[in-house]
Amino acid sequence: MKRFGFSKLMLVLGLLFIYLPMVILVIYSFNASKLVTVWGGWSVKWYVGLLDNSQLMGSVMRSLEIALYTAIAAVALGTLAAFVLTRVTRFKGRTLFGGLVTAPLVMPEVITGLSLLLLFVAMAQMIGWPQERGIVTIWIAHTTFCAAYVAVVVSARLRELDLSIEEAAMDLGARPWKVFFLITIPMIAPSLAAGGMMSFALSLDDLVLASFVSGPGSTTLPMEVFSAVRLGVKPEINAVASLILLSVSLVTFMVWFFSRRAEMRRRRAIQQAIEESAAGNWKQPEGKRPAAASTPV
Repeated sequence: MKRFGFSKLMLVLGLLFIYLPMVILVIYSFNASKLVTVWGGWSVKWYVGLLDNSQLMGSVMRSLEIALYTAIAAVALGTLAAFVLTRVTRFKGRTLFGGLVTAPLVMPEVITGLSLLLLFVAMAQMIGWPQERGIVTIWIAHTTFCAAYVAVVVSARLRELDLSIEEAAMDLGARPWKVFFLITIPMIAPSLAAGGMMSFALSLDDLVLASFVSGPGSTTLPMEVFSAVRLGVKPEINAVASLILLSVSLVTFMVWFFSRRAEMRRRRAIQQAIEESAAGNWKQPEGKRPAAASTPV
């Protein structure tokens, strides 16, 4: 029998440390009692009550909207920045540009949020925009923050690509923009998807930046949860968190399922091609039999 070693024990403890609080949260979302620490039986009234809580549901929809816009903009900007850093190797200010791209990764969010707040105030005084802080300013702040993550992920993928495929396409007459959209983009599609999902999650989870650059009527879900938790955890918060966990789990399972199906189809196609090639080599075509050697009379 295999011994239950120290490494397996640490793995189990680590998984329990990560996922046990989530399980407890989901269980207490079905608590019938208004007191979170007191179990009052099973009930789904808090999930039903979410439909009447317009303020909380409005913050959820607002956060999802901002996260979607942030993911799209961050993928676009981060991909362009990564392409410049990996393919345009020599230009003045390359080191400075690389530092500016990766600066949000190491800079505290408090500093970033305060800087963006001062920027929006100065722009409002100089050009009259933005007149008030809201969804647009939150979207700009989140895009600035998330584009750095996308640039790092896409840069790593671009450095691994074989440039001979793109060079062959350009030798055949394809323009650079056509090579980029028809060859480069499909090859880096997994990194684009990873950067988009990371940007969506970071935007949906952000509290610090949104607190600095938001205004009246633009409260996001983390801000709503934080303000509610300061007065005590409400059962509705547990219900919203459980629904978010369910949504993330379903999306993750669907991505894994379809990617696994695609990988299985690819392996079957490769195996079928190998078998057909082997059968074609061993099968001798009809009418191609070797002629008998003629004997002299």
